Amino acid sequence: MNDDRHGPEHRVLILAPNRRDAARAESVIRDARIDCCVCPSMAELVREIEVGAGTVLTAEEALGDEGGRPLTAALARQQSWSDLPVLILTRPGADSPAVAQALETLGNVTLLERPIRIASLVSALRAALRARQRQYQIRSQLRDREQAAEKLKEADRRKDEFLATLAHELRNPLAPIRNSLHILREAGRGDTGLGPICAIMERQVNHMVRLVDDLLELSRITRGQIELRREKVDLATVVHAAVETSQPLIDAADHRLQIELPDEPLWIEADPVRMAQVFANLLNNAAKYMDSGGLIRISARSSGGTVSVTVADQGIGIDADMLDGVFEMFTQGQPSRRTQDGLGIGLTLVRSLIEMHGGRIQASSAGRGCGSEFTVCLPLTAAPRRRHADTAGLGDSGLPRRILVVDDNRDAADSLGLYLELLGIEVLVVHDGESALRSLAQFAPEVVLLDIGMPGMDGHEVARRARSQAAYDGVVFIALTGWGQDKDRIASRAAGIDHHMIKPVDLPALETLLRSLAGASPRRLPLPPASAGRCSAGAVAALGRH
Repeated sequence: MNDDRHGPEHRVLILAPNRRDAARAESVIRDARIDCCVCPSMAELVREIEVGAGTVLTAEEALGDEGGRPLTAALARQQSWSDLPVLILTRPGADSPAVAQALETLGNVTLLERPIRIASLVSALRAALRARQRQYQIRSQLRDREQAAEKLKEADRRKDEFLATLAHELRNPLAPIRNSLHILREAGRGDTGLGPICAIMERQVNHMVRLVDDLLELSRITRGQIELRREKVDLATVVHAAVETSQPLIDAADHRLQIELPDEPLWIEADPVRMAQVFANLLNNAAKYMDSGGLIRISARSSGGTVSVTVADQGIGIDADMLDGVFEMFTQGQPSRRTQDGLGIGLTLVRSLIEMHGGRIQASSAGRGCGSEFTVCLPLTAAPRRRHADTAGLGDSGLPRRILVVDDNRDAADSLGLYLELLGIEVLVVHDGESALRSLAQFAPEVVLLDIGMPGMDGHEVARRARSQAAYDGVVFIALTGWGQDKDRIASRAAGIDHHMIKPVDLPALETLLRSLAGASPRRLPLPPASAGRCSAGAVAALGRH
């Protein structure tokens, strides 16, 4: 065989009944320029197969009465891709028991009846080696797939680590911002100018928090598995939130925005953050795909239990052949001259979110240069029942009396301490693990709000050391951390931490948890003498004045 492949995997292994036949077979095969190896015994053949083989050439006499059981056992140990060809030279006439056994157990068997022409034998060997080479190609492909799968696993692992770290780093600055907003809202009660500003900032912080949450579960977005937090919301509220997000882009392009909404409320059952994301995306696209100075119109009308919201622009339009595929992943039109290409996934997510809300979206355009319209149809729902005003004020009873806040992020710790003081709680703020352990004895808190990722002694070690002392059995430990994966919650529980909350913490949810803990009447520690380091009520007043 005119083959430049070398190595044990491309050999013909010869097992002949005697040395003379083996020598003749070896001579014929080598004359055909095929690599071969003579095996003097069945045991040697089995050993050479383990080293590597392209095919096996043997005779029925060499198989013995048992049809080559050791060979059968060796072939059974092959990997899934392997089906080693076996060529058997047989005597003329009826099949012997050894041949019948070989056909049944050896698998890939070819019988060559003697006498056989040399050309026929060489042709059969070459065919067997070509078949074996195809098996090696399959093996190579399987290895490539396994390596690719391993690389994907490693990339996925690194992605998860990166997203977890990124989410943690983003949550750290968001925590003091959210805490400070709650303080500003409470300190500025009655200030008609401050309320709307706080509301705007809280909506944007909540939006950022939701986006950070999605970083940890990015695969859910592509699979349409985003968790919706539904509530009854007025469509106008959602639209205005979207406008608030998109207004800077609209203003930067010197566009005009026209909003046409009915006077009466249109109630939908929706996740307000996600629906605002939908309309903000449509408004952003309208602004990007239109030259400066254009008109964007967002309008709504209700009919038959549904509401239709249309976002129309005077932009570059959509070609007729693009309309059907505009919502597909990575599909993009041609942007206007002042924009740059994006990823082409925005409209795909828009459609997914709308369908998750039980709605639908449709795109229309008269063609190139004629603008575009995107119409979102959503089911309407009944108006919510009126709620009695919440008269619970700051400083109500039913909360723990003393809370220790431990966080190396001073802004996060101090702002949280200020908020807790507004609730009428005595608070001590410290910024490292050693100080936290000392404060357990000096301050005797009922609850410890504990950051995990502190330098030196981390939050887990603080909890473990505290739990090793019976004196602190009645203290409730609550982790406030940017680490929010399942493994992080498991680690907290193993360290003796009772509750695990994610930064930036939802302060009403924290207050609810604290009230539930106070209602459970845990064992109280004796009140300590007054100590330094507590948040100052004067600081709250000063913050309110500014």
